[in-house]
Amino acid sequence: MTDGQPLSPLPGQVEMVDLFAGPGGLDVAAHWLGVSVAGIEWDEDACRTRMNAGLQTKHGDVRFSKPADYPEARILSGGPPCQTFTVAGHGAGRRALDKVLSFVDVIAPGDEVGEGEQKPGSPEIVEELALLDDERTGLVLEPLRWAVDAGVPYDAIVLEQVPAVLPVWEAFAVALEKRGYSVDCGILHTEEFGVPQTRRRAILIARRSGEANLPKPTHRRYYKGKAREEGDPDLLPWKTMGEALGLSDRFTVVSNYGTGGDPKARGERLSTQPAFTVTGKVSRNRLVGRPKGMPDRFTDYEAGKLQTFPPDYPWSGRGIAQQIGNAIPPRLAAHVLAAALGKELDVVALDKCVEQRWKDTRNGVDGLLKDAAKS
Repeated sequence: MTDGQPLSPLPGQVEMVDLFAGPGGLDVAAHWLGVSVAGIEWDEDACRTRMNAGLQTKHGDVRFSKPADYPEARILSGGPPCQTFTVAGHGAGRRALDKVLSFVDVIAPGDEVGEGEQKPGSPEIVEELALLDDERTGLVLEPLRWAVDAGVPYDAIVLEQVPAVLPVWEAFAVALEKRGYSVDCGILHTEEFGVPQTRRRAILIARRSGEANLPKPTHRRYYKGKAREEGDPDLLPWKTMGEALGLSDRFTVVSNYGTGGDPKARGERLSTQPAFTVTGKVSRNRLVGRPKGMPDRFTDYEAGKLQTFPPDYPWSGRGIAQQIGNAIPPRLAAHVLAAALGKELDVVALDKCVEQRWKDTRNGVDGLLKDAAKS
């Protein structure tokens, strides 16, 4: 696999480099916003999807790239691998969390490194990271290395990951604030931004100019047993699976996971509710009550739609369900990137982005961005 064909930046665009870019959740959102982006991704199958989508891609390990490779990039983004930080993984990240946090001050000690202190990227740090139970755990520190090593500070930084990584983002926030950034981080619920699934993500936004703020919800949060019509009247109702998939016939999703670890107590959601979190095992969820002739599992197309990827997104290679589950929903990413630019999104225009073909939106959508409302 070779590097993807670079896309020509449009006039006035802000350049962005996306670390651990996956199949392109952040990149799709960047294109909707008219932002030219280059992604770095090591997984060959995700790279195939990206290249077929026309996303500028470097196939390789983030650790062997550096900010100087992308001198025009003014935005840094990324979602490092999360497997070792999740409940589903072996827990190496949780056991090593204190160790990872201790590296933050070493990588970003402040404006200057004191005598006898380890410098960012020193062999000693590299060796210690290599001793972690799972080498993927240390990858979460790569965005901070990029922020520190950049010759000219990035205008904005956007990071996303599973909620368990929030303590790392909070440590990053302290380090970045010492380097002149305004930072905000926290947990966002995807259904509060129009994504038809309940999924939580730990988000960090850092800005050099202006105050950093996480985006404000546009939709109501989903609560079991609570009707869509209930809640803040100023917010839109959460989106349903049926809406997202364009299906009027009702069906039930039976989760692959058992409540409380009991496989017999599997959770269920109706098509009139948001989906469970779309993971790499989304194809294992059973669909009950679908019309005759329709599959009893979500197709890759349907899983992609529940993640708010365009309907014609060219999923390619192997492990497509895993690619889809690993990605940040583009709709959420659009809100986060807009906030990093000090802007808000027009929800109606964003609906069209999600519904329209990728080939019709990849060069930007007029009227999508608007000035942030003053609180």
